[in-house]
Amino acid sequence: MKIRTLSLVSSLFALLFAPIAAVADMHDEDDGDEIEFDEAHVFFELNNTDGDLGIHALIDGEPWKRLRIEDQQERRILDITLRDRLRRQGLTELFFESAEPSFDELSPEEFFERFPAGTYEIEGVTLEGDELESETEITHAMPAPPEPKVNGMDFDEDCEEGDPVAVSAPVVIAWDPVDSTHPDLGSPRSGAITVLNYEVVVEVEIDDDFASVLSVTLPPAVTSMTIPAEFIAQGDEFKYEVLAREESFNQTATESCFVLE
Repeated sequence: MKIRTLSLVSSLFALLFAPIAAVADMHDEDDGDEIEFDEAHVFFELNNTDGDLGIHALIDGEPWKRLRIEDQQERRILDITLRDRLRRQGLTELFFESAEPSFDELSPEEFFERFPAGTYEIEGVTLEGDELESETEITHAMPAPPEPKVNGMDFDEDCEEGDPVAVSAPVVIAWDPVDSTHPDLGSPRSGAITVLNYEVVVEVEIDDDFASVLSVTLPPAVTSMTIPAEFIAQGDEFKYEVLAREESFNQTATESCFVLE
């Protein structure tokens, strides 16, 4: 079961990896007066239910024709140049998420070794040739998984094999505040954490070709949400996800399901 937790989706068509000469141009244009991106985040997402980790990025700012991300040792992990008409038009917003192999294929220890903590640099070149540059701090501090209840009933940890929780409307999803890091993976473990926000995603399949999705981002003081009656009226079987996002944007999600009585 997979529910997309971010609604921002950027089209990556017509992108090619930048040649070495284009990368050198980025440094040649560095005059010490770089423009910062409006948003520049590189972060990790843990699906605690399925047992997998992925690296994500959210970048937004002035229109650009080249973009690069470097890790804490100045090694390039992403290098993009736009071509032809898209190069003349430019891109402003980019969101990506990596593949998320299960822990059987890629353990959390191997994943975090692949993407070390530290200061990552995001650089770009605007349509006018000016340089864009921002830094983002990558940490291995993953929020503890939320433990949601639906109408006060504990969530089902295995919707594929178990029997979904049966409830009647109105439907309220609630969870205790997340105030510590994950007890079993990442670093530090079971340490204090500050949640930036929560996200609740609810999905109902209408037919084979369409699923209706409700996604709501909530401030850290809000730990419950009543699903609107208009959404509940669309079906009988629902999947949902509660996601906790901490200050570095690292996020941990718990997925489950319920049915209407």
